[in-house]
Amino acid sequence: MAQPLMPHATASWLVEQTSLTFEQIADFCGLHILEVQAIADDTASTKLTGRDPVRAHELTMDEIEKGQANPDYRLKILKGPEQVRRTKGPRYTPVSKRQDKPDGIAWILRHHPEVSDGAIGKLIGTTRTTISAIRDRSHWNIANITPKDPVTLGLTTQRELDALVAKAAKAAGIEAPTDTRLEGDREALIEQLRAERDQASREAEGIEGGVETKPEATAETLFKH
Repeated sequence: MAQPLMPHATASWLVEQTSLTFEQIADFCGLHILEVQAIADDTASTKLTGRDPVRAHELTMDEIEKGQANPDYRLKILKGPEQVRRTKGPRYTPVSKRQDKPDGIAWILRHHPEVSDGAIGKLIGTTRTTISAIRDRSHWNIANITPKDPVTLGLTTQRELDALVAKAAKAAGIEAPTDTRLEGDREALIEQLRAERDQASREAEGIEGGVETKPEATAETLFKH
């Protein structure tokens, strides 16, 4: 199934601008529901700037309204993002993103050590020397390097990263990890997340409307002084 070009940023926009459920947003963006929960709680490792899928011509307002009216409805993307065909040679990275490369490299080295330096170099657009320096912590700026997901940083796409990891895992004889966090209690967790979001919404509406409950006064508090 086609997914938005920037799934995390799109999910952030949908959380902020619509009343779609976390499950609907996760399904549309190709994310785990817990990732959407993290974005909603602002606990994601990187603060995201929302990306409007309507302006990007990936989703229509009619489709969003259908989803808001029916929690079981699955949003349909208007079109899949066009994949850029790369020619031979190093990947071009905008100047504004080049300072993020070390963080992306460090993230891959930490989470996917099975990926070769050559593969990382092609994916991120860097050299083996830089990768080695980050690995053995001899990089000149190692104190300021923080591992961050290269997809979130905009250095690559989720499809390219997934394909690279899958290929490296297969070559190394490593079985792809299976996410079992929701086994057995998926529906319970979804209902809990929905209830928490609804409660937060009700509390926000109460405060905005000037309605705020206070504990009733008791004889002890009235005559305390």
